[in-house]
Amino acid sequence: MTIIAIKNIGTLVSGDIKKPISSSNTIIIEDGKIAKLGNEELLKQYQCDKVIDAKGITVTPGLIDSHVHPVIGDFTPRQNTLGFIDSSLHGGVTTMISAGECHTPGRPKDVAGTKALAILAHKSFQNMRPGGVKLHGGALILEKGLTEKDFEELAREGVWLVGEIGLGSINKPEDAAPMVEWAKKHGFKTMMHTGGTSIPGSTTVTAADVMQVNPHVVSHLNGGPTAIPIEEVKKLIDETSITLEMVQCGNFKVFKQAIEWLKEKNQLDRVILGNDSPSGTGIIPLGILRSVCFIASMTGVSAEEALCMATGNTARVYGLNVGIIEEGREADLVLMDAPMGSVGKNCIQALEAGDLPGISMVIIDGKLVATKSRNTPPPAIKAVVC
Repeated sequence: MTIIAIKNIGTLVSGDIKKPISSSNTIIIEDGKIAKLGNEELLKQYQCDKVIDAKGITVTPGLIDSHVHPVIGDFTPRQNTLGFIDSSLHGGVTTMISAGECHTPGRPKDVAGTKALAILAHKSFQNMRPGGVKLHGGALILEKGLTEKDFEELAREGVWLVGEIGLGSINKPEDAAPMVEWAKKHGFKTMMHTGGTSIPGSTTVTAADVMQVNPHVVSHLNGGPTAIPIEEVKKLIDETSITLEMVQCGNFKVFKQAIEWLKEKNQLDRVILGNDSPSGTGIIPLGILRSVCFIASMTGVSAEEALCMATGNTARVYGLNVGIIEEGREADLVLMDAPMGSVGKNCIQALEAGDLPGISMVIIDGKLVATKSRNTPPPAIKAVVC
């Protein structure tokens, strides 16, 4: 049994957007999970194998990228790049969710092939964590000919995601709607492409299309890369309760307007953040952190609320035991501070000033997987292992 403590935390961002700041300054981690939250009195109750002194900096849940298009392993043929998942770890990302392995060379488009690809990707990433990142792969791309029995068979193999609808031959709402019902019946989480075409064969998807299909998640509400008209964005906000994903590879004018509308309606819990990469916009290792910074500095939403969009909101939608700092959750954590030279005096102030924070440490399942980010600027204050 391994016990780790993190003490002297300046700001603890909970991941729960309803209560984004925790009053605790000490975390006890036992066998990879959060065992206790409180103050330094906890250190007297546990015989710790390791104590990390946060030195007064900020601790957050590990960030979640809600929209990635992997293939097999830590390689993307779309950008001919190795190590992009590991590189995202250095941007604070500890969990990724596949929106479909659509860039797989020679991707099969028949029923047997699309099922086989989903099973292969799901099981492959169960056995492999690039850099330690938990990538939930194997998002089924919907193709013509799939039946309810296929969803039942896939569920038995552990597949639980439907890739963004519109990537495959099922791109009309009347064809997608019954498949989404089958998917929901068998425990799948579903997402739907929204906006202009992104890859050859995909189609433009409108607000009306999304409302007819009723997926769990509207993929890239702000465009991937082209957004739907702003009045349609408003329609999805006002007339549905569907989770709304904002991405780095999209339209920032729509991004800003949508967040401001949701803030007015007190519905920030509907927002999740993804990169939608590797795409034509490229590899963005700091994409989730950049989106958090954009929201915190440009929309009037607090930095701690923006961080919750990238953590607890996504975990809740996808039913993951990460993303919130509470007892029993997997201990995926990021320790970060204002970067050197920032006008911000801490991580929260730096984000709200428009500066990317400097990551000091990344922890996954209680294991220290990074003690220096190769992608963020250096933090003004670094956490240390006592």
